[in-house]
Amino acid sequence: MFGRTLLLGVLTVWFFLFPYLGGCAMETGLPSFTLYPIGYVKKEGPKTLLVLGEAYKDGLLGLKNFSHIYVYFWFDQNDTPDRRATLQVHPMANPKNPLTGVFATRSPRRPNLIGMTLSRILRVEDNIIEIEWTDALENTPIIDIKPFIRTIDCTEDSKVPAWLEHNDWVKKPSKSMQERRPGASEADKERSGLTLRG
Repeated sequence: MFGRTLLLGVLTVWFFLFPYLGGCAMETGLPSFTLYPIGYVKKEGPKTLLVLGEAYKDGLLGLKNFSHIYVYFWFDQNDTPDRRATLQVHPMANPKNPLTGVFATRSPRRPNLIGMTLSRILRVEDNIIEIEWTDALENTPIIDIKPFIRTIDCTEDSKVPAWLEHNDWVKKPSKSMQERRPGASEADKERSGLTLRG
């Protein structure tokens, strides 16, 4: 069943040839390639599950020894030429924030619609990972999973622009995303989470 869904849901991603600029694809001279989802997001009440295809189950060996993972997904319900062509936004859809290039934000309006969430692992069983939370919607295609490694992914001398300093969720990085955003479930439904507004 999943294999059929996966086959029908194959994402052909023409990197660097898509976004549309002025109604036509941007020419860069770089090759395109095809990207295949490894699974999808499933939400059962309060539970958030990452359901991988059976073919990828062996890739989860050892993952339960980590506490957190990065979940990379595709904004499939946010895919329009206009959004792919957007290169500057007001972060978090707040006009008070300065106009900023999309590569300096977490906005889903970008040439390649890749979303990312840092999530706490609750359980790894068979081909399923139960996580604390993600702002991806039901059935969102998952394109990759990577473990969070503190010694590599954290730095003591990082900095952020002034507009981010005014956000509580940036000031309190020790808390989980769910704790920092108690209204996350409602935001999920509108795809208006941090990755959408940023």
